[in-house]
Amino acid sequence: MSAEPTITAAPPAAGAATAPRVLVADDQRDVLESLRLLLKTEGFEVATASSPRALLEDLRTADFDVVLIDLNYARDTTSGQEGLDLLRTIRELDAELPVVVMTAWASVELAVEAMRRGARDFVEKPWDNGRLLAILRTQVELGRALRRGRRLEAENRLLRGAGDAELIAGSAAMQPVLELIRRVGPSDASILLTGENGTGKSLVARVLHGVSARAAKPLITVNVGGLPESVFESELFGHVKGAFTDARSDRVGRFELADGGTLFLDEIANVPADQQRKLLRVLETGELERVGSSKTRKVDVRLLSATNADVAAEVRAGRFRQDLYFRLNTVEIHLPPLRDRREDLPPLAHAFLRRLARRYRKPLRGFAPEAMRALLRHAWPGNVRELGHVVERAVLMADGELVQAPDLGLGAAPAEPPQLEELTLEEVEKILIRKALERHGGNVAEAARALGLSRSALYRRLEKYGL
Repeated sequence: MSAEPTITAAPPAAGAATAPRVLVADDQRDVLESLRLLLKTEGFEVATASSPRALLEDLRTADFDVVLIDLNYARDTTSGQEGLDLLRTIRELDAELPVVVMTAWASVELAVEAMRRGARDFVEKPWDNGRLLAILRTQVELGRALRRGRRLEAENRLLRGAGDAELIAGSAAMQPVLELIRRVGPSDASILLTGENGTGKSLVARVLHGVSARAAKPLITVNVGGLPESVFESELFGHVKGAFTDARSDRVGRFELADGGTLFLDEIANVPADQQRKLLRVLETGELERVGSSKTRKVDVRLLSATNADVAAEVRAGRFRQDLYFRLNTVEIHLPPLRDRREDLPPLAHAFLRRLARRYRKPLRGFAPEAMRALLRHAWPGNVRELGHVVERAVLMADGELVQAPDLGLGAAPAEPPQLEELTLEEVEKILIRKALERHGGNVAEAARALGLSRSALYRRLEKYGL
């Protein structure tokens, strides 16, 4: 059974509780001013709007804890219809935002109708200050509690969707990443994940799927960077029997497998130009044909993609279609390298240690001080993935309850380094790849060019050597 993941975020600063924010809408300026003065005196932050249109503009540009709206805006109108229509629109924008309604022409029928349409409470003009304040404070607390509950539910879904992964995000550099996950994760927006090789883009893709409404449906991952062009269409769109020499039976493509769920395309910048056009068509229309078939099939997928390349630069160089880039990049989430989030290194190392110690049944409980210092000194060109491999080696090598510095294999070089002729071909290749990655800041495309390899060939070697 997989261990449950942990999401660790930086705690809020002490005393960070904010004053409740209320948005008040009424067509009478004296009413707005009276309410503003009353609520400001009682510790509320107050914004005012004199029309439904102004209120909706405010709601689209700022966050509020509660809204207090009049039910009548047109002169000589007592029906409350404008306010009821406004209430419906507010609910469409944010179903969790508490709305309290008020009118000078109160009636039981109008109050019932407002509550039926989603109002949390109802006050009459002229209002009683004590009752109005009590209602607003109650709704602020209830609204905040509901939002906390929703966040907790989303994080629980995130944990379930992320499998046995651990998202450690306590450093300042990771807070924007965590905030974007919380904001756009539940949506169907296409998201482009960028960052150096090994920074955790695949993990964040699983997290984004886990917090979405599609979490119960499949997450299908394809490393398009490692796909030969000859099988690209077959892998993504599928094929029918007899479509080509080796097509001995029908094959369902990754898009169809992900129908209703999420498709994650890793190393998207490696897609050849001709295949970019075909991919764009599917994303625009939601329709595809299997190779060898003229039958159109409809698919409903959310697309996540990732790359360590500068896609904007690839677009400028003419190697990547701009329209496809825009389609993929509704929101970009950039993952910082491990060297820029060193505060996360100790908890990351301990998370790897716990999981790997269980896997290999080793009685390890932590790192010796010198071992942790060695981890903190290391440059980590392979980022979190490299850290995982280093800790795995240490778990296998450790003898006792603590990992010692030599177990990591990161200590000082031996007094007499081995000569080239003493190394195997694989050892030499691994050294050259590591040095190329260090020289080019973890950029696989640049490292591949320097080594005279295609990007897909270098990716295969990175996977082989655990880099």
